[in-house]
Amino acid sequence: MKSNTLILHTAALAIMPLQLMFSVFLLLRGHDEPGGGFIGGLVAASAFVLYAFAFGAESTRRILRVSPRDLLAAGLLLGLASTLPALWSGQAMLTAHWWELPLPGNNYLKLSTVLIFDIGVYLAVLGTLMTFVIGLMESEE
Repeated sequence: MKSNTLILHTAALAIMPLQLMFSVFLLLRGHDEPGGGFIGGLVAASAFVLYAFAFGAESTRRILRVSPRDLLAAGLLLGLASTLPALWSGQAMLTAHWWELPLPGNNYLKLSTVLIFDIGVYLAVLGTLMTFVIGLMESEE
């Protein structure tokens, strides 16, 4: 279902990077405010779906660079990996753990199992939706 309209092609190329940046913003702010992996993954998937409508399934596969099923698998593995620090320390499965990594200039980068889980959800949602949409588009062609 490749479209040949100049307006859709131009819009897809202009809007896609903005949608992807917004999806990362939603992902990273999600554990403090509304947002997170699920809505970030939906926004990212909508960017790729717009691109797919404009340029077709094969072009979308090329721009993804990774199989959507691999994204789904990586997301599920990250979600599972986020539970391991709590289990290793004898706590409940999804208990959050935080780490501070020192940066130059007396600054710290705070990392958590919550962020790892959110990234896993992001990738799982993106992989699931892109597998579904690309599969439908390819069966139609």
